[in-house]
Amino acid sequence: MSTATPSTTTYALPDGARPWQLHGDRALPADPSTRAAAREIYQQTRALPIVSMHGHVEAQTIDEDLPFGNPAELLVVPDHYLVRMLVSQGASVDRLGVAPVDPASSVVPEQDPRAVWRRFCESWHLFRGTPTRYWMEHELVEVFGVAERPSAESADRIYDHLDAALRSDAFRPRALFDSFDIEILASTDPAWSPLTHHANLAAAGWGERVVPTFRPDPLLHLDRPGWCSDVDLLSAAAGLDVTSYPTYLEALRERRAAFVAAGARATDHGHLLADTTPLSDAEAHRIFDLALSGVAPSPAEAQAFSGHMLFQMAAMSAEDGLVMQLHPGVLRDHDRSVLATFGADKGYDIPVQAEYTRSLRPLLEAFGHHPGFRLVVFTIDETVYSRELAPLAGVYPAMRLGAPWWFLDSPDGMRRFRETSTETAGFYNTTGFVDDTRAFCSIPARHDLSRRVDAGYLARLVVEHRLDLDEATETAVDLAYTLPKAAYARRG
Repeated sequence: MSTATPSTTTYALPDGARPWQLHGDRALPADPSTRAAAREIYQQTRALPIVSMHGHVEAQTIDEDLPFGNPAELLVVPDHYLVRMLVSQGASVDRLGVAPVDPASSVVPEQDPRAVWRRFCESWHLFRGTPTRYWMEHELVEVFGVAERPSAESADRIYDHLDAALRSDAFRPRALFDSFDIEILASTDPAWSPLTHHANLAAAGWGERVVPTFRPDPLLHLDRPGWCSDVDLLSAAAGLDVTSYPTYLEALRERRAAFVAAGARATDHGHLLADTTPLSDAEAHRIFDLALSGVAPSPAEAQAFSGHMLFQMAAMSAEDGLVMQLHPGVLRDHDRSVLATFGADKGYDIPVQAEYTRSLRPLLEAFGHHPGFRLVVFTIDETVYSRELAPLAGVYPAMRLGAPWWFLDSPDGMRRFRETSTETAGFYNTTGFVDDTRAFCSIPARHDLSRRVDAGYLARLVVEHRLDLDEATETAVDLAYTLPKAAYARRG
């Protein structure tokens, strides 16, 4: 894993100012003996290639390889971590440059990207102690060569430096992809995606480096606004007319096959609950036909059908070998007025409690020992790591425990994950780190932080004489590189 620096610009500091430098031991343990072991372990993983098997960078970005926009468009506007923190302190979404979904809306977003950037820099102190601070300072210093901390006074100098860098070929998407040493990147794509950009990348020799992920969520929730329209998109993409529950299943299988042909390794499911209880064929038919006729099913019927479809997705994964990723427990778009005005993914997704032991039982009883099936389960309710998920992953051969995700991919969140899950599930029933990001330039920062935290945890086991140093180093390499490749290897 490497980083890029501007090839045509040198940062111009004010006279007498000392350059901003990041400490080499950041996020490593404070105890001297543990830190020494952590340094040694981290040095063996810091330069490993990045395996990014769950994220939201679009294949179109890599395919078209166009220069990124201005600093605000790249680093602030699309980053819901940044936006939500600034909004929590009184900034409005539109003043951060986020455009409304309706072009005819009376809401006019901030048009000056420099003004958006200034608002971010003036608020730099708000990110103290957050993982966002770590990611952003890594991006600014290690990727872009910024030499002073963001502030109201430095905002314009940093903006000018970033703007100049983004105009150079060294900072186009494919050049950064190479400089970040990304071995493989998985995008997340709707079931009806034509996968055109993936086809273009494959023709250009990038087919093994950028792969799609099958995300059917909108089609599995019958009470979702626009569900019938989404079924029409599925029909068109699959090349068959979805008129019944059997043709619906056939269309989903057809699209999964297209994803497999395009190099996909996994599916991705973001349901509210983890329920996987199958319905009878007759009941599934009835509920589906009701929704397709335009009659809204009851909330209980819609939830029952979505749980049933998770079971069906598992059955299909056992057939076609796509790894099934499940990450429930998030109430999306908590503020419905923000959703209506600005669309999804604006920072208003809030965790809710999710139960796994009973909910996953039907799926695991059916497929938990199937040699062609792999289930990776994520959570943002860390109370279930030791109580439910680690015990499940620690016995069912088909299940793996996903990395700390979303609100938990923080230094202390990742440490707690290792502490609460390892003693039950071990290291080798986990899948390694996933960055789950739309912020392309933050990918190396996120993976670097994970490697540092794992080095610190393993170092503690060394100084407590629970592992030898060579074992800890081997485990660190496996967590950073070997396990994610193995977990998402092609099956079937």
